[in-house]
Amino acid sequence: MRDVLRLVRAGNLLIAAAGVCAGGWIAIGALALPKLLVFAALSGIGLGAAGNALNDLADVAADRVNRPAGPIAAGRLSRHAAEGVVFSGALLGLTLAGLVSGTQVLAALGAFAVMAAYSPWLKRRGLPGNVAVAVIAGLPLFYGALALGAPAAGLVPWALAAWLHCAREMVKDIADESGDRAAGRRTLPVTLGAARAARVACWVLIAFIAASALLPWAAGYGGWYFGFALVAQLITLWTALQLWRGRFAGASGRLKAAMVTGLAALVLGRIA
Repeated sequence: MRDVLRLVRAGNLLIAAAGVCAGGWIAIGALALPKLLVFAALSGIGLGAAGNALNDLADVAADRVNRPAGPIAAGRLSRHAAEGVVFSGALLGLTLAGLVSGTQVLAALGAFAVMAAYSPWLKRRGLPGNVAVAVIAGLPLFYGALALGAPAAGLVPWALAAWLHCAREMVKDIADESGDRAAGRRTLPVTLGAARAARVACWVLIAFIAASALLPWAAGYGGWYFGFALVAQLITLWTALQLWRGRFAGASGRLKAAMVTGLAALVLGRIA
């Protein structure tokens, strides 16, 4: 069971479910858990589990270099068991989306299609892979708003979450350069070198700081957003400066902290 939880990245699934709920709260301007939002959050967990298992199935060669202790790479979990997780997660995610609406099912199918294409094809192409995984990682906020019939309310949160995730994926690719090179992937660190890839990520983060102020202001977010967002922006700025100096250690973790803080800011900007 521990290896299954590692395979599906249980902690990240809880964050994704929280993102779905946050998208719903932003849409209705209140902290509440109507059944449609609960169904959507559980659907997100199922789809995320399937996508994470698919990623590890496609990444075995690279993981034997980058993460040799992983459950499939280390041989503790068979491919057959992982494929069972993919099937079960996808079935759960799509079924629960069907309890919300037909539109939710279409969104779920689109997300699963991108996740299925990510590791075998998109990840090999560098920046398109970063953008694809960022779009899916930011989707929970839109997914929650969609479940409650207010998809427009989820667009700004989705854009900001995807933007920050894209930079974080670039940073993670720097750490994974050796395994990605062995697997024949053309990620930014493989094609540009770690230093130049870090500079690209740095500029993406600087642009995010500006967007995280301008987009919510244009969307009418309240003052609580800007107070909490300032913390996320400072974390992001510090990370960008460290990347510019070639200091990569801890960058991914700091950006994850900025994401959590930013998520809280988005919710408070609508309910407070």
